[in-house]
Amino acid sequence: MGKDKLENLRERIRAKDRQIVSLLNARASLCVEIGRLKDQEGWEIYDPGQEVRVLEYLMRLNEGPLSHNALKDIYREIISTSRALQAPISVAYLGPEASFSHLAVLSHFGRAAALLPQATISDVFTFVEKGRVQLGVVPVENSLEGSVKQSLDRLVSTPLSIRAEIYLRITHTLVSTCEHLQGIKRIYSHPQALAQSRGWLARHAPLASLVEVESTAGAARRALEDGEGAAVGSELLAETYGLRILSQGIEDHPLNTTRFFVIGQGQGAASGEDKTSIAFGTPHVPGGLHRALESFARMGINLTRIESYPAKDRMWEYLFFVDFLGHIEQPEIAQCLEELKGKTTFFKFLGSYPRGGQS
Repeated sequence: MGKDKLENLRERIRAKDRQIVSLLNARASLCVEIGRLKDQEGWEIYDPGQEVRVLEYLMRLNEGPLSHNALKDIYREIISTSRALQAPISVAYLGPEASFSHLAVLSHFGRAAALLPQATISDVFTFVEKGRVQLGVVPVENSLEGSVKQSLDRLVSTPLSIRAEIYLRITHTLVSTCEHLQGIKRIYSHPQALAQSRGWLARHAPLASLVEVESTAGAARRALEDGEGAAVGSELLAETYGLRILSQGIEDHPLNTTRFFVIGQGQGAASGEDKTSIAFGTPHVPGGLHRALESFARMGINLTRIESYPAKDRMWEYLFFVDFLGHIEQPEIAQCLEELKGKTTFFKFLGSYPRGGQS
């Protein structure tokens, strides 16, 4: 009786799978047509604003039992594959493979994009600037440790624009070839990952030595070679290096989040839920910053971030990086920025892009 009922349910699932495969291929055929139209009109394949609208539409349709996050994960790969059918997308990111930057890239572009890890943040910018890849992903700020200075340096000088933002919760995982935590005598990782998991490691592996290495990928390789070793890093380490997950979520600060920028040529259209980023310098006089920001207050534009940054060519003078809600296509935003240019000694528009979902 029970086996008959189980087989009946499985047959119903197979019937649904046949429908799903047919619908996915029908959807893919429409995406190929869209790709041809984009090619004819000279439109860009990568359209982060449209991808945001697709996901928002799906969330409105979702009635469960799939969670919104589960549905997003499924459709991220559908969108990734659909994009690849239109034209290949190549993305440079701060490596190595299985790093948190790699995880951020996968969360945004899916697995159908061609991903190229780079040794430094500057290399990511250079690869995109020289046209070796279409897009790049770089870390910009972390909720615990602040801004990534190398990224801010290059944003000031690059001809590229910010095309999208990605928020990634930093969740550390302990991986090993061992079956049990009790067998671990050495734990390898990047100093930052060890520092962010130190409390958990002290409670659960108090006798293990903590060994600093150059990267979490290097830690995974050491754990592969050490039968009594483990590594701390992203969940991708287990998949990439064939290691066993001993524990997940071992970070001491569960809200630790890193923000990334997608950088590339051009500028996307408004999505309806956008941010704009700029950098500017003010005259070195009392009230210079206040006067620069006055237009934002008068026009009711919401600043979400402002950060001072030392100007590289003028001692004790500063640039300001500012993020605010809205898109440069909006008349009040364009007017505000025009007014700002007249009050600053340096101004650079960095990009308008869809707002990323914060964890």
